[in-house]
Amino acid sequence: MEKGGIFMKKLFYYADKYLEKSDWKDLAMIKFCLFSIGILAGIKIPAKNKKKAGMVASVLFAITYIPLMAKFFAVIAEKDA
Repeated sequence: MEKGGIFMKKLFYYADKYLEKSDWKDLAMIKFCLFSIGILAGIKIPAKNKKKAGMVASVLFAITYIPLMAKFFAVIAEKDA
């Protein structure tokens, strides 16, 4: 099997494990995180509002991304039971 296939299997394994340990609040944070990165990725906003929307989206992204990734890495670091 090629390296990419093994990497993807591990990634999906950890994602499933992460979801098992998640509750509705974690999933809501994921949605807000994705929403904010969508705004940053290029939703057309009038020039006069772009800076403000970008700042709000950046803050929201950081607030949601950091705890999500901290939990994800904690799941990866756990020993399998």
